[in-house]
Amino acid sequence: MKKTYLFLASALMLGFTACNSNQQAGNQDATTAQDSTATASTANAPTPAGEVMSKNGLRVYAFDDSPKFPDAQLTLVEPAAGSTVTGDSVKFVYELQNYELTQMTDASHAEHMANSKQGQHIHNIVDNQPYTAHYNTTFSKAMPEGEHVILSFLSRSYHESLKHPEAYDLRVITVGNPQQHLDFDTSAALMFYSRPKGEYTGADTARVMLDFYLVNTELSPEGNKVRATINGTEFMLDRWLPYIMEGLPMGENTIKLELVDNNGNVLPGPFNSVERTFTLKPAA
Repeated sequence: MKKTYLFLASALMLGFTACNSNQQAGNQDATTAQDSTATASTANAPTPAGEVMSKNGLRVYAFDDSPKFPDAQLTLVEPAAGSTVTGDSVKFVYELQNYELTQMTDASHAEHMANSKQGQHIHNIVDNQPYTAHYNTTFSKAMPEGEHVILSFLSRSYHESLKHPEAYDLRVITVGNPQQHLDFDTSAALMFYSRPKGEYTGADTARVMLDFYLVNTELSPEGNKVRATINGTEFMLDRWLPYIMEGLPMGENTIKLELVDNNGNVLPGPFNSVERTFTLKPAA
């Protein structure tokens, strides 16, 4: 009888141990699966370059891990700086070195940000109006009579600008015979707006890139900065890098960019304060 009791007790103990081991293994598998999901999610996100700024449900952070293309060069051959163009259309002719238009930029950012299916391109900005994207080195663009400020720069396929000196061109041209002349100093500290722009749909709404272009100035914690006011919430940007905005609501969003000195005063210049709207829409 005692032997029977001992046998039953041993069997029950073995069964409990096995169940406990299976439960622990199951918990460990679940934890591993959660860790893998978190790791995969992190791997798909851009790597913040510095602090993540969080205010009013918004997250804003810089990133600096895109391909650099340090040897890329953009030269605007036509129209020449200071030239006069007749007619209502301006022909642009660029020379390009060490950079391929229409090539998809090989970076993880192409998977989690708005990305042009046509690949790498040139941003052409007239008088700091919304840019037009161009995938060829020659094109024509309608332009009204007057003196115009033309900024051109190279862009990755997901619209992030190349920021080294050889990647951009800035000049003033005249179209027609205007009565008024533009007083624009190309040697002053200047800021131009680039992104965000237009509409973002579905997965592209999760992370929206903020990108601007600086000429003749740098940003630093003790010097000039860009004040970005996103839906009324202010962020001070002290590095010239692209930024990611997260937590934006569906519908129309407003962003104001200002190039300011260390005391928060907007620097002189016709384009150093600009406000734009863009729209986020859920997937259809």
